[in-house]
Amino acid sequence: MSVDAKTVRRIAHLARIAVTDDEVAPLQDELNAILSFVEQLNAVDVSGVEPMTSVTPMAMKSREDVITDGGHAREIVFNAPLTEDNYFVVPKVVE
Repeated sequence: MSVDAKTVRRIAHLARIAVTDDEVAPLQDELNAILSFVEQLNAVDVSGVEPMTSVTPMAMKSREDVITDGGHAREIVFNAPLTEDNYFVVPKVVE
């Protein structure tokens, strides 16, 4: 795949980058070099490679799912300026 000057200008416009006419040719060369590198990556045989999310093996740290003492709703809302049935009451902000 090759990028032409029109495509460079379109990419610059989509990226909100101001590109002068003198900058189009060097950018075109850089984009074509990037695309040729990606094409080289497509030639690599990865049929036996497992997908991975990190270069180092990692295990998720987890904690036991235990029941806490809870039941402190009255103490939690004690200092609130306005409460109702152990819930915080806040002014309506959306009509």
